[in-house]
Amino acid sequence: MLQPDATVDADVAATEADVAVPESMRAWRVTRLGEPADALSLDTVPVPEPGAGEVLVKVAAVPANFPDVLLCRGEYQVKPELPFVPGIELVGTVAAVGAGVSQVAVGHRVVGSKIGVLSEYAALPAADVWAAPSSLSDAEAAGLTVAYQTAWFGLHRRAALQPGEWLLVHAAAGGVGLAAVQLGVAAGARVIGVVGSEAKAAVARDAGAEVVLVRDVDDVVAGVKAATGGHGADVVFDPVGGAAFEASTKCIAFEGRLLVVGFAGGTIPSVPAGHVLVKNYSVVGLHWGLYPAVRPDLIEQARTALTRLADSGALRPVVDHVVPFDRAPEALTALASGATVGRVVIEVTS
Repeated sequence: MLQPDATVDADVAATEADVAVPESMRAWRVTRLGEPADALSLDTVPVPEPGAGEVLVKVAAVPANFPDVLLCRGEYQVKPELPFVPGIELVGTVAAVGAGVSQVAVGHRVVGSKIGVLSEYAALPAADVWAAPSSLSDAEAAGLTVAYQTAWFGLHRRAALQPGEWLLVHAAAGGVGLAAVQLGVAAGARVIGVVGSEAKAAVARDAGAEVVLVRDVDDVVAGVKAATGGHGADVVFDPVGGAAFEASTKCIAFEGRLLVVGFAGGTIPSVPAGHVLVKNYSVVGLHWGLYPAVRPDLIEQARTALTRLADSGALRPVVDHVVPFDRAPEALTALASGATVGRVVIEVTS
């Protein structure tokens, strides 16, 4: 059950009758496939009406996610018909509710996830939004849903990470990588982070990584073996694929779990079945997006845990920079470059 944010609860009764929803809004739409700067168009479109079981959210901020880049290119596993609105998660305030919605009310500050939210208003299933932790700013809370739930389900549900285990995180200065580092530390794991440059190493260390290796500078396999005294990584969190996956198979521990989270490096590796057998480790897939549909009972566990960790200070999303709504393509271009640290956030309304 969604609990109202304490900062808005007192004002809900006063605002429910006063919220005026316009007929039209601005939305970024993919009108042709390509790189974000070429694919996106800022258009005026009707404000959607929330259907039964849905809420209409006045969007405050949307983080750039790698799936947004893939959506623009037509390379994501979901391929909406052109033109369509990208953006897969948000933070904002409920502006209207559809029939049958009782767990959230107008005025509640929420985070949520659905393809199509890079706009001034967005309609989402009520089950897909939850109370934004009051301890987080809009820029911080915007990126909480996808990255942190992905990391939480990967580490706790799929890999069963235990206190004291060695956790190897690739792209440890990126959005989902930093989430995995922070959640790993909170779970009592010893974290080794792999980053793309010296400039990013400090960010991973600040997030709690005990050892940080720089890709293409340090020997990742040798570095992991040295840090763990030859034991290897008990759990590998890999959103990169390609060479990162290959290196992981060479430094994973006996009965280790290699989490396949994504392929931001552009190469989808093949699983070496013979090697998996001989070294006695597991390759585990993680598609967080399936859980709301297949195991919705587990979603509330993750949300409760993440809110508790945020309010305790153990979880703090890192924001690289914020761009205004009318410059949204810049955020996706920056993310695609691989030069950012943490999240690039698009401020829709202040």
